Amino acid sequence: MPTYHYTVILEREDDGGYHAFCPALKGCHSHGDAVEDTITHIHEAIEAYLGSLQAHGDPIPVEDILVKPLEIAL
Repeated sequence: MPTYHYTVILEREDDGGYHAFCPALKGCHSHGDAVEDTITHIHEAIEAYLGSLQAHGDPIPVEDILVKPLEIAL
């Protein structure tokens, strides 16, 4: 079974909890009350997303992301 690696981004939500998404998998989002819960949920969402692609015979995306922090002076 092949292994895939994806970057996920977690954002703290204003009303508590976290929102997570995977930039390489458009529309793959999840959320949770704690970081650990959010990671578990996005992991499950990614598995379901990839499983759906596989079931429909669609290609599995390969991540091609460069993360670069920028400093902006105002």
